[in-house]
Amino acid sequence: MANILFVKANDRPADQAVSVKMYEAFLNSYKEAHPNDTVTELDLYEDNIPHFGNDAMTGNYKLAQGYPLTPEEQSAADTANRYLEQFLAADKVVLAFPLWNFTAPSPVISYISYLAQAGKTFTYTDKGAVGLVGDKKVTLLCARGGVYSTEPMASMEAAIRPIKATLGLFGIQTEEVIIEGHNQFKDRSAEIISEGLKATATAAAGF
Repeated sequence: MANILFVKANDRPADQAVSVKMYEAFLNSYKEAHPNDTVTELDLYEDNIPHFGNDAMTGNYKLAQGYPLTPEEQSAADTANRYLEQFLAADKVVLAFPLWNFTAPSPVISYISYLAQAGKTFTYTDKGAVGLVGDKKVTLLCARGGVYSTEPMASMEAAIRPIKATLGLFGIQTEEVIIEGHNQFKDRSAEIISEGLKATATAAAGF
């Protein structure tokens, strides 16, 4: 029996958001295939995740060093560590988000920033950073209306790539399911989405 954390970073309704459809397809398929696992859902928009900034960075530094924190720093550090502890407690994590304006939505960027804590998800060595949570399974679900898997757009893709790289810093080798091109190719949109959702459900069953 595993603990799995589902994280959603899209506040659009499912009929207007392919990444939300992917989230729901993966969730339903996973529950059907793994009925005894414990599922926790985190909606970053409903949670109104605060933007990562100075209070979180300074608060976590002071906390690690045993220095007194301001109330604002304590609140931000508590927020950061609440997300981190939930992430660390999960055996598996599924993160669903769209590509909007060439990048991921700001809540998921803040979420990943809260997780990036030296000594907890990675550590510094004389050979560089080394991940500390490499045994965690993570699947990234991403929808993007254009085609970003090939040039000229591939070099502009800033949703999957930075998140995958940061999780790689943690030692995690992610799996990805991507649906793309459904806005670019209007005549094949329904087919692209349908095939992508089938692939999403299949990935969930084997996760």
